[in-house]
Amino acid sequence: MKYASNVESMCRVALGTNHGPAPIPEEGEMVQAKKIEDISGLTHGVGWCAPQQGACKLTLNIKDGIIEEALIETIGCTGMTHSAAMASEILPSKTILEALNTDLVCDAINTAMRELFLQIVYGRSQSAFSAGGLPVGAGFEDLGKGSRSVIGTTYGTAVKGPRYLETAEGYIMELGLDDNDEIIGYRFVNLGIMMEHIKQGVEPGEAFEKASGVYGRFNDAVKTIDPRKE
Repeated sequence: MKYASNVESMCRVALGTNHGPAPIPEEGEMVQAKKIEDISGLTHGVGWCAPQQGACKLTLNIKDGIIEEALIETIGCTGMTHSAAMASEILPSKTILEALNTDLVCDAINTAMRELFLQIVYGRSQSAFSAGGLPVGAGFEDLGKGSRSVIGTTYGTAVKGPRYLETAEGYIMELGLDDNDEIIGYRFVNLGIMMEHIKQGVEPGEAFEKASGVYGRFNDAVKTIDPRKE
C-alpha cells in the first residue's frame, strides 16, 4: 500500500467504535452482510434502455450470494428477446457481483440487474421477512397458469376513443359497449391456457373455447366491436 507523504507524517489516532454493517432482513433473519455469500433473497425489478424503447422485468432468487433462479420478461424492443435468452443462460450460477459485470448486451436487462442488486444488498428483497425464503421455482410460478407473461396493452385516440387489446386475463377479442358507447366488459382468450390444452391433444377449436371467457358486464353490452378492426 502506498501512502502520500502528508499521510505518512501523521500520528495514528484510534478508529474507535467499529460495530460493522447494520443488520438487514434476509429471509426471516437479520444478517450483517460482510461478504457476497451473506446475501440471500428473492426479488423483482424493472430496467430500461437508454432510448427507453424497451423495458425488462427481472426476477432473481438468490441463495448464499448465488443466483439460483432467473426469470426475464421483456417488452418493447425486439432485440431484447435475444438478450433475454442470453440472460437466462448467463445469470444462473453467478454471484450477484458477477452478474453486475456480465455482458448482457441489452441496457434494459443491465439496468434491471442494477436495481435488483440495490434492493437485495439493502435488505429490501420481496422475501426479506419470509422465514427460509422462497424455494427455487417460485419465480417461474409468478407466470401463473399457462406459464406466460402478464402483459397489458391498451390504445386510444382522441377521435376514436380507447381500445383494449390485451389485459391480465388475456388477448381481447371483443369489447362490449353500452348505449353510451362506453366499454363495460370484454371477451378474451388466455393464449397460455389455450396452448396447454392443444399440447395435451385437445382439438384447437375446443381448446380455444375452453380458454375463453368474459370480463365485466360484457353480456349486458348493446354492441360489441373487434378492438383491432372496428
